[in-house]
Amino acid sequence: MNSAAGGPAPRRTWLAPRWLTHSIRNKLLAMALLPLLVVLPLLVGALVIWGNAAYDRLLITKVRSDLAVARGYFDQVLAEVGSGTHAVGNSQALYHALQRRDLASVHKLLGRERERLGFDFFNLYQLDGRLITAGWLPAAEPPTELRAPASGAAAIQARISTDQASLARLEPAELLALAPHLAPRIHIPLIQTRSAAPTMRSVEDRALVMLATTPVRGNDGSIVALLRGGVLLNQNLPFIDHINRIVYPEGSLPFGSEGTATLFMDDVRITTNVRLFQDQRAIGTRVSQAVREAVLTHGQTWLDRAFVVNDWYVSAYEPLTDAAGERMGMLYVGYLEKPFRYVKYGMLALIVGIFMVVMVLAALFSLRWARSIFRPLEQMNQTMQRVEDGDTGARVGAVAARDEIGALAGHLDELLDVIDEKTRALQRWAEELDAKVVERTRELAQSNASLQQAQQQLVKSEKLAAIGQLTASVAHEINNPIAVIQGNLDLMRETLGPQAAPVQAELQLLDQQVERMRLIVTQLLQYARPTEYAGYVEAVDVNRTLENSLVLVAHLLARTRIEVERELQATARAGVNRQELQQVVINLMINAIQAMPEGGRLRLRTRDRTDLDGGKTGVLLEISDTGPGLSDRVKERLFRPFFTTKNDGNGLGLWISVGLVERYGGSIEGRNRRELGEDVTGATFRVWLLTEPLAPQDGPTGPMEPRRA
Repeated sequence: MNSAAGGPAPRRTWLAPRWLTHSIRNKLLAMALLPLLVVLPLLVGALVIWGNAAYDRLLITKVRSDLAVARGYFDQVLAEVGSGTHAVGNSQALYHALQRRDLASVHKLLGRERERLGFDFFNLYQLDGRLITAGWLPAAEPPTELRAPASGAAAIQARISTDQASLARLEPAELLALAPHLAPRIHIPLIQTRSAAPTMRSVEDRALVMLATTPVRGNDGSIVALLRGGVLLNQNLPFIDHINRIVYPEGSLPFGSEGTATLFMDDVRITTNVRLFQDQRAIGTRVSQAVREAVLTHGQTWLDRAFVVNDWYVSAYEPLTDAAGERMGMLYVGYLEKPFRYVKYGMLALIVGIFMVVMVLAALFSLRWARSIFRPLEQMNQTMQRVEDGDTGARVGAVAARDEIGALAGHLDELLDVIDEKTRALQRWAEELDAKVVERTRELAQSNASLQQAQQQLVKSEKLAAIGQLTASVAHEINNPIAVIQGNLDLMRETLGPQAAPVQAELQLLDQQVERMRLIVTQLLQYARPTEYAGYVEAVDVNRTLENSLVLVAHLLARTRIEVERELQATARAGVNRQELQQVVINLMINAIQAMPEGGRLRLRTRDRTDLDGGKTGVLLEISDTGPGLSDRVKERLFRPFFTTKNDGNGLGLWISVGLVERYGGSIEGRNRRELGEDVTGATFRVWLLTEPLAPQDGPTGPMEPRRA
């Protein structure tokens, strides 16, 4: 009606093809293949462009480094020309020959040095430019008198700084004045070259020379002559071949590429290993006009591909200048581009091929993806059928679809998962209950361990109390005879007077041992009252203490076949009481001697320790024997009171030693030598001592004010 009345026409919509609107699979294929057919080709194009540019940059970077190597060798040779000329000009042999006016010796010397240094000429001039002799003359023609001035010599002398080598471009007459024998090498016919700058010349007869001039001084330091040496670069094939071997050694270029090097005078190749034909070098060919403008006119370094004689090379050209900075030639290195170009094209083709394969695989994947849309419906149908058959554990499982079909499959699985969730909750509660039982059991075990530790501490306290009662009575009985011995010693000194000098050392030794007996009694008492007893602390030399202790056990060593080995390397001093440390050492020595009744080796070692906790420094003292070693049972009870492996022992020696050492922050350890990595039987007792003892509040046995015990 509206249309008939002239109303707006119905809006027409775009109608998709039937194959696209009636198939979800076709829709998915269209959506998946559109990026593959549009985006991937664009990415391939961008990658090809970027890869081509990056590959070219790599080639340019390579040739830039090659040019740096070639220029380094060129500058080295130039410096050697200067240093070689300077060395010959300042040699004693040349000085004495000139002083004797022995021109024959001068001639032989210059000829010999020219051959040794590889120069093309060595000329000796008077100050007015007159040639004295030349090293390039035949040995059979030594000069007998001064020669006439060489043509152009004064001009060359004015252009070259003394004691320095530089490049020089010489006219034919100038070179012939220096070295006439080099005339054949400067005549280079020019060969017509494509893209070269136009020229009317047909022959290049100038010379590019490395020149150096140095003064020859007399006895008073005055200049008596001038020595000039040089190397001609025209057709110097060994020189350019050596550069090529340095820059491009055998096997340095892959893919069959070839490296070349060239020296130019202006734009003419005066020496090169570029081939014009099979065996003919391209000497006389010229560089392209574009390279000439960039390098010789503007002084730039050319780094790009260039057509060299008959093929394209990745090339690098650098200007060569004389001492005044005037550009007179070029240094060139490069390598054949064709092999690298083929490789580049092959790589780009490979990338394109890979992308094509990816596109095909992506299309196949899209087909499989469309098929996966229908998999949830089939899985739900099969699940419902299995549930009807009595399988309550049946599930649709994970589906890739996230649409309504996928949601429906998920809801079905959620209904079946409710029972599983309840079951897992019950299992979790059971596991928590098991964990609590284990934790409670662990707490009970820890309580039991604490109880055992308290019991051991109580036993130890009871033993200490028993020892205190015992030592109190022993100390009273021993101190009386000690006082009698000390009194008689003092009476002997007063009675003998000066006659006691021969036995003064023995008397002092008796005094020390009486003092040691008194200290031992005091140390026994301190285990009953450890906070009231402590010896004087001093910086003790452990090496000397070991030596003194050896003297005291010498009577025991004399009865055995025991060798003593000393490795006393400690330089630090231990903060400890000297008498107490000697008591510990003697106790350990006696134990070691008794462990070797049939003989053996007693090793005494000391060294500094810096790897202690808290950044403290200390001293390590080791006493080792070659006896049977320590069994596991002995090691477990080694430092317990009243434990002994000897029939006549009381089991207090090591226990007292541990207490003495720990009082000053140290420790004692007993281990078998095999446990320490030594291939020998026996035991080693290690005593760790600090260079500074612990503060009183840090000590393991209580306060440590240094008091007389």
